[in-house]
Amino acid sequence: MKSLLLQLTGEMPLFKILDFLVDNKGMDFTKSEIAKGSNISRASLFNYWKELDKYKIVKVTRRFGKTKLYTLNTSSIISKRILDLEKALISEAIRKNQKEIIEPIST
Repeated sequence: MKSLLLQLTGEMPLFKILDFLVDNKGMDFTKSEIAKGSNISRASLFNYWKELDKYKIVKVTRRFGKTKLYTLNTSSIISKRILDLEKALISEAIRKNQKEIIEPIST
């Protein structure tokens, strides 16, 4: 089932990356793991990586050798707004579900 964020934004690779990072907030991943978790190709990830880095949506958490691990940069104003959008979508879905449960009972 598609996440609420992807239901709203569609399944462009950029939104799939953002959705994966939001769903796994606080965890860190290699670029390959982000591509796999986002269900996109590494080439697609690299097409959007400059933008993610430019807007500070991702940050490096650890390095070992040449490998870097990344996570959602929750200090970034853009990331904060994406998280706010996710919260709003969840709140709205909960409100609609509660309304659907209550209305049949009261009729």
